[in-house]
Amino acid sequence: MSNFKFLKISKFKRLRYLSINQNANLYLVFLHGFMSDIEGDKPNNFLKYCKKRKLGFLAIEYSGHGKSSGKFTKGNISKWTEEVRISIKKIIKNKNFILIGSSMGSWLSLKQFKYFNNQIKGFMGIGSAPEFLERLMWKKFSKKIKKEIIKKKIYQLKHGEYEYPITYQLIKDGRKNKVLNKKYKIKIPVTMVHGSKDEVVPVIYSRKILKIFNNAKKKILVIKNGDHSLSNKVSLKKINKELDKIVFHQN
Repeated sequence: MSNFKFLKISKFKRLRYLSINQNANLYLVFLHGFMSDIEGDKPNNFLKYCKKRKLGFLAIEYSGHGKSSGKFTKGNISKWTEEVRISIKKIIKNKNFILIGSSMGSWLSLKQFKYFNNQIKGFMGIGSAPEFLERLMWKKFSKKIKKEIIKKKIYQLKHGEYEYPITYQLIKDGRKNKVLNKKYKIKIPVTMVHGSKDEVVPVIYSRKILKIFNNAKKKILVIKNGDHSLSNKVSLKKINKELDKIVFHQN
């Protein structure tokens, strides 16, 4: 993808992003997951989707992820939320947009309503993981692991073939960024997509998000045999179909 650019948001911080059709009136904003980037199948799918429908597109890579500057271990929900806010403000400015959050990206999406309530025209979550640091990590860690994190300030969490450096500051910051106790009165389409065989984040987290939207046009789509990433062609086709309903709801 040759559309990669860098946005300087401070003296020491450059974020990589992907953007097309900057003159469009409606944008899709894609927020990726924990330790992910903007080179995968999902951002590529949404880029093509926007090209075909002449929509604006923005995918942001948070600090410490992919080719953006910074160390992953120095990042947290507060910092990544702020980076997303600045990127939207600088690139989309005052135009309308639809948020698409993948896994942790849904958590960061929910944090944007505070800043862009009037510009957000729809929200789609994919394998949404709000508050996962406390609910799906910390609470499930053994006493031994918790002690190690508190003492050494970091723990290398092995999950499948990946290793995630979990810092104590990340866990503590997550506690300051609760979203599931909020109520959103915004009248927009909100669609959650989740795989029935998601072994990372249970489907209940998508349902928890729907509960906090009081006036939204809500929907949940559970993809049969779908995994956490939902990046295969069949899943992406279903996601695009649901996205059409949100996009064309605007017209």
